[in-house]
Amino acid sequence: MVNNVVAPPTPVNEPILGYLPGSEERKKLKAELAKQECEVLEIPCIINGEEIFTGDIVEQVMPHNHGHVIARVHMAGEEEVNAAINSALEAHKMWSCMPWEARCAIFLKASELLAGPRRAEINASTMLNQSKTCHQAEIDSACELIDFWRFNSDYCRQIYEDLQPPVSPSSMWNSSEVRPLEGFVFSVTPFNFSSIAANLPSSAAIMGNTGVWKPSRNSYVSNYRLMKLMMDAGLPAGVINFIPGKASMVGDICISHPELAGIHFTGSTRVFRNMWKDIANNLENLRSYPRIVGETGGKDFIVAHPDCDRQALLVAMLRGGFEYQGQKCSAASRVYVPESVWEAIKDDYCAEVAKITMGDPRDFANFISAVIDKKSFDNITGYIDRAKEDPGCEIVTGGGYDDSVGYFIEPTTIVCEDSRYESMEEEIFGPVLSVHVYPDTDFERILEVCDKTSEYALTGSIFATDRRHIETALKALRYSSGNFYINDKPTGAVVGQQPFGGARGSGTNDKAGSPLNLLRWVSPRSIKETFAPPHDWTYGFHSE
Repeated sequence: MVNNVVAPPTPVNEPILGYLPGSEERKKLKAELAKQECEVLEIPCIINGEEIFTGDIVEQVMPHNHGHVIARVHMAGEEEVNAAINSALEAHKMWSCMPWEARCAIFLKASELLAGPRRAEINASTMLNQSKTCHQAEIDSACELIDFWRFNSDYCRQIYEDLQPPVSPSSMWNSSEVRPLEGFVFSVTPFNFSSIAANLPSSAAIMGNTGVWKPSRNSYVSNYRLMKLMMDAGLPAGVINFIPGKASMVGDICISHPELAGIHFTGSTRVFRNMWKDIANNLENLRSYPRIVGETGGKDFIVAHPDCDRQALLVAMLRGGFEYQGQKCSAASRVYVPESVWEAIKDDYCAEVAKITMGDPRDFANFISAVIDKKSFDNITGYIDRAKEDPGCEIVTGGGYDDSVGYFIEPTTIVCEDSRYESMEEEIFGPVLSVHVYPDTDFERILEVCDKTSEYALTGSIFATDRRHIETALKALRYSSGNFYINDKPTGAVVGQQPFGGARGSGTNDKAGSPLNLLRWVSPRSIKETFAPPHDWTYGFHSE
């Protein structure tokens, strides 16, 4: 135990750099973008701290220029996956017994490396790999991940302190041992947030767990660089094993392994449900009941009351729906607008959306860039094409798309007569915002429609001025979202301020960015030490 350490530094949210013309951060990022653009990175598996080049290679391209290869990725096979699991299990013996202060020190160092000398590197890799603007990359791969590592370290301290029993009688000593889970944690991460990709394996690791990290096939470059950053911060070999590989093969091996202790997942609802079924069907072969933590998407809403700040609503629709091409599980996707409000803002809204610039994220004048890949492009444009043919739909912005160079889709707004039209109900995960216009007198009815339309319950927001209408919405939409916003867009949660997660089809609501998530990765042991044990087995009631 490191007795002279009382607490890690008090966490504060990392300031967001502006990348304004002439700024030093802009110059550094531009230089790093130029450097990485000319590289073809060779990305191995990392098992027990060793780089493993399998020779089974897939190429990683830039979504905004899919003819430009930025990496050759060595994919794991069954042998590498099993080796990664064995490495995690072996490292568990050392890591699980390391003082929590020492574990946290590694990730606090990682946060300082990312905040300082590695910031441009990681941001540039996210921009090129996932087609994020400098602003979106800064929020994600720099600030949010720095916040995760800082705040999670402090949450770790809180857990070790708060789980101790409050009372021990004089004859005994009661205590709680905060143990990590027994086995390994399998982390499956998404393409859209580099911060989530690194947080899923590292949050479990902070609490003493070891594991296998399967990154998304669309974010190998940024995720590999983050893995290297954690290693450079002092992460011991085997604590996190980096395994790019085919999802079905890696998942089948990890989920069926008897030492599976937990799943930390962000991705599609369909995949998560199938994983849960596979785990359930294999329970008799598992040593423990695995902790299953998942965030699985959303169909996030905005409901406007006739009495609302109309300009604020317009901005929330535009930013909430189209930043990062709508590729956020929290992005605004469906909006319920009163007739009077829509009549007042429609023309201005369409004019503002028309000003959005789209293109290569290396051009800082662009507000959005390309969607992630061909599969996503085809899925999103399918919704647009069907809406064009539907007489109950009107496309008032966008509707165009082109994948000749990159996977570009214009910011598209569909006005739907039917509140249950497919684009109002189904997750699209792209720059498509669906609007249903309702009679001004139907506010309470539309709240019920909003609650019952989608299987998801991740984020949502209400725009209203009169507090009574806000309270009505809070009550009617109580279980419609895990993160609820009042007079703001339904996206942009900040670590330490708005713990993030949703229920229903959106996941287990274990709240990344709070102690609640870290509690999922521990298995406490209650210890009672008796100083004066009884020597007589009888009780007083035996006496006459």
